[in-house]
Amino acid sequence: MDEDPPVVVLAPASDGGRQVMVRGERAGIAYNFFDVLELVHQAGLPAEDTAVDDPHLIEWRGGGPYDWNGSA
Repeated sequence: MDEDPPVVVLAPASDGGRQVMVRGERAGIAYNFFDVLELVHQAGLPAEDTAVDDPHLIEWRGGGPYDWNGSA
């Protein structure tokens, strides 16, 4: 793939929160996919056009958009 997705959501922490990176910068912690969309919008990306399961826009690491349970 020539270009990485602009949004990366990391694996859930023990509290279920997931670090969200937008264009390589920390955007915040999300506790559900609505939080991800809010962080995307705050970063200047059009949240209304963002599908949480679109791999061209969001890369989910350690689980998909419905995985929010901590591992520890």
